[in-house]
Amino acid sequence: MTSLTAIVLSVLLLGALPQAATPPAPTLLAGQRHFYNGHYEEAAAIATRLTIEDPNDLAASELLTSILHFQIKRALGDATDKEKALKQCASCGEILKTFLAETRRAQAVAHARLKSHPAEDETEFLLGKIDLNYVWLQLATLGRRTGWSEYREARRSVEAVLKRSPNHLRAQVAHAWIEYIVDTRVPFGFKWVLGGGDRKEALAVMQEAAAKASDPLDKTEATFGLWEMLIREKKLKEAVDVARTLLVDFPENKELVKFVAANGK
Repeated sequence: MTSLTAIVLSVLLLGALPQAATPPAPTLLAGQRHFYNGHYEEAAAIATRLTIEDPNDLAASELLTSILHFQIKRALGDATDKEKALKQCASCGEILKTFLAETRRAQAVAHARLKSHPAEDETEFLLGKIDLNYVWLQLATLGRRTGWSEYREARRSVEAVLKRSPNHLRAQVAHAWIEYIVDTRVPFGFKWVLGGGDRKEALAVMQEAAAKASDPLDKTEATFGLWEMLIREKKLKEAVDVARTLLVDFPENKELVKFVAANGK
């Protein structure tokens, strides 16, 4: 067999062999699906890669900070002493460090973009959401009373978007959370400083948003928000119904499964 013949046969043989499938490129949608299924490590890996590939992708940054927050929230569980639990958590320190770094970096990107393109709805909304991720981590998950400048910027940003675009559904959901948390977590005499809040109105907005949303992400975010608000309001029967609806699309979410098992009888 000549060398040329051997080369030709080798090429033909390689062409006949099954080739390893190229792994699909990470997408924001894939990261979101992992996030809502409770697969936080997989979701974080995708969102991190997206922010590295495009440091200006604020949607990926918002998703990443949400994931990192929920990783810490899951790790701390129901601990009453949040600071003690945080110190005892082996992985939380690095996650928190990454969360803070990504928050500051994304805020800088958003501020720069708004400086050159004022009143850009999506940028201003995502800045507000990234700010809120920071506020909810500090206030609700870690029990720290800090992040007020982020809160003020978040409220101002979300309300500016709603003033220009009243039907911006994700902004409606974010604003409903602001109203709810201020009404339920802030001392009465201090609420006016933060712009006030109305838990009943917030719940009504969340219910309407979950019902009318047509975009899959919008609907998922609103429906998960509704589920959590109903739990906080101790409306467990309604919360179970919402959880069962979510399980159709996110059957691997262990928190949903556990909640329905405990309360669905």
